[in-house]
Amino acid sequence: MALFIGLISGTSMDAIDAALVDFDVEPLRVVATSATDFDPALKTRVAALIDRADSVALDEVGQIDVEIARAFARATLSLLEASGVSADQISAIGSHGQTLRHRPDLGFTWQIGDPNVLAEMTGIRVVADFRRRDVAAGGQGAPLLPVFHDQVFRSDREDRVIANLGGIANITVLKRGQMAAGVPGAGLTAAGVGTPRLPAAHLPVSGFDTGPANRLLDAWIGVHQGLPFDADGRWAATGTVDEALLAALLDEPYLRLPPPKSTGRELFNMDWLNAKLGSIARRPNDVQATLQKFTAVSLADAVRQCAPGAAIYVCGGGAHNGGLLAALAKLTAPNRVASTLELGLDPDFVEAIAFAWFAKRTLQGLPSSAASVTGATGARVLGGVYAPA
Repeated sequence: MALFIGLISGTSMDAIDAALVDFDVEPLRVVATSATDFDPALKTRVAALIDRADSVALDEVGQIDVEIARAFARATLSLLEASGVSADQISAIGSHGQTLRHRPDLGFTWQIGDPNVLAEMTGIRVVADFRRRDVAAGGQGAPLLPVFHDQVFRSDREDRVIANLGGIANITVLKRGQMAAGVPGAGLTAAGVGTPRLPAAHLPVSGFDTGPANRLLDAWIGVHQGLPFDADGRWAATGTVDEALLAALLDEPYLRLPPPKSTGRELFNMDWLNAKLGSIARRPNDVQATLQKFTAVSLADAVRQCAPGAAIYVCGGGAHNGGLLAALAKLTAPNRVASTLELGLDPDFVEAIAFAWFAKRTLQGLPSSAASVTGATGARVLGGVYAPA
């Protein structure tokens, strides 16, 4: 079996997501998944590195690089134990790692979680460092998922937008297109991963980061309620949208930039929010309601500009925020808003599955980036390979 494991910790650092995927089956078969909670002390240390970039200690970076890798290795070994699969059955691990800094405007992106440690602890070949090759080729290094989305979610019956709502929101725009001759239907449930398609010029893929998704919502409720996230948008539902604050949030130059573009918590953070809040006193739950509306509006604006009328399929942690999805549905009506579960993939593990697929592509010597998305000079084979002993 062509078994691969995908690992990722996203911008929100809520968990290490892992997916064990069999690519010998058409369509791909997800054998097992897991979400391992981030150790709170480690999360605090990583957040301190990210949010206080001007006072970073190199020894702390080096130690956390190793600690993240150890956490990823433990998540991998737990997944294998739970699924009854041995390490020697796995072709490779595709590890995204944890983004420490994303500054393509300065020519770099940086994901930590030492793949050498991961290979040593698991005894499995590791493919890692997926983003920096694209940046070296002049690209944004993000988002990477559109190429995977193109393989598993494109339809010949409808235009689709895949909205990945993690800490940052990004979209993939998939215009309807005729599959290669003899291939039925569309997407994961019919065509499967790796199905031959018409040349890329006939089926363009595009995508970009639209702005924050859960990042500011999580940060604000953490400060005012001591909670890691606003479950189902319930706290936001107790507040009222402040239209003046919403206008200030939307008056962000990034939102007006044309793609290709990507962003992160380097921009959308508490310092940014506090500057927008100014000295005006507001009820905390009103701010939460406004932040939720801000995510929905910035996402809806991007959909209207790039794919009016498209069906919107949501994945990532935001797929569980009923208040956010209701706001998005209202703003994009009559567009349909649904979960990627309807297309065959659990919204919580689309990214982890994708990085298993990226590892497979790397070992095959095949590119897994798209210049139409990142702005690089061309598609590239992404990631370095780290062999076990």
